[in-house]
Amino acid sequence: MINRYLSHIAFSKEFGRQMRFITGPRQAGKTTEAKEFLKKQNCLDLYYNWDQKKVKDRYRQDSHFFVQDLFKITPFDEKRWLCLDEIHKYPKWKNILKDFFDSYGEENGFIVTGSARLDMLRKSGDSLAGRYFTFRLNPVTLSELSGQDWQEPPPEALNWIEERLNHQYKEEALAQLLAFSGFPEPLLAASSRFHRKWQDDYVERLVQEDLRDLTRIQELGNIVTLMQLLPSKVSAPLSVNSLAEDMHLSFSTVATYLKTLELGLLIFRIPPYSKKISRSITKEQKAYFFDWTRLADPSARFENYAAVEIKILTELWTDAGLGRFAVHFIRDRDGKETDFLILRENKPWLLAEAKLSRTAIDYHHKKNSRILGDIPFVQIVKEEGVAEKREGHFYQISASRFF
Repeated sequence: MINRYLSHIAFSKEFGRQMRFITGPRQAGKTTEAKEFLKKQNCLDLYYNWDQKKVKDRYRQDSHFFVQDLFKITPFDEKRWLCLDEIHKYPKWKNILKDFFDSYGEENGFIVTGSARLDMLRKSGDSLAGRYFTFRLNPVTLSELSGQDWQEPPPEALNWIEERLNHQYKEEALAQLLAFSGFPEPLLAASSRFHRKWQDDYVERLVQEDLRDLTRIQELGNIVTLMQLLPSKVSAPLSVNSLAEDMHLSFSTVATYLKTLELGLLIFRIPPYSKKISRSITKEQKAYFFDWTRLADPSARFENYAAVEIKILTELWTDAGLGRFAVHFIRDRDGKETDFLILRENKPWLLAEAKLSRTAIDYHHKKNSRILGDIPFVQIVKEEGVAEKREGHFYQISASRFF
């Protein structure tokens, strides 16, 4: 069992009586985490999967059906917790949750789990305003796989990097992640045959189930085609015009398809940062897969992996209430890039670059660091055995140590 950091955050008493909405990519482990927490609270019998006919039948017979189950439970903690898995697939689910929470939310905790559709539908209205907090469960990170304890970031990025230098190398764990993704099933199976079969099935199920229900797109086959084209576009700003030409479709159609892949949590995009960066011109975003193993090219796969790790870190910190973090990239008129810029409270906090092997730190990274207020820069490399502090606040560290 992998110790996921979300469990230390989402179920904290600091977040009061609010319902916990847990979203994230399909098969990232949301149900597993919810059940594990219920088990620790002696509330596993209060898990309800709304995909099951018996749960829906019980609700139709008695709208507060779970009350009879509550009194059979003696929780280990001060209150009982219920999990309503996939309830967002039921008609008028928001009204149902509002009724449940307003009637029983003072004495009981509610966990609501779901993937793309829950994340989209919760944004479509405010009937639940003030009644829930959202937490994101993403693929497994290297530190989770390695069993490291959850750590909050210090206020200064420099201190955070120095802490990374004290970590141990986790070469085998990193190799496992790069080969099999951060999705629990293929990661723990560590079988190439299982991984390939799982990967094919994942896309088929997501396209035929989640995306079909989420959108009105008729030609879902075009989504699959776009999925096949995107791996070669990772690591460079994504040109929708170029994709439209490749697919012989209009710009707006391809833009809609990309948005659909984002809604389905197959990909995510990182925007460019231009404030205070002279000669920064690109408005195109960079796209990455949640499953970096879809990329065959070693360099692109490693950059994609680094992007996911950084995205997860910033989202965990944000969801934990430690600050508002965001990830951008920088590209100037000369085509020079810095892969990642982390913002904290909308201010530049840390620059990072992903490389396969140890190399000199390019001048444009130093320039960007200076322009952005002399913030730290770290070059994250796949090569093992690298843990260097360069001049000033510039570092080069192996990914197996940094992450």
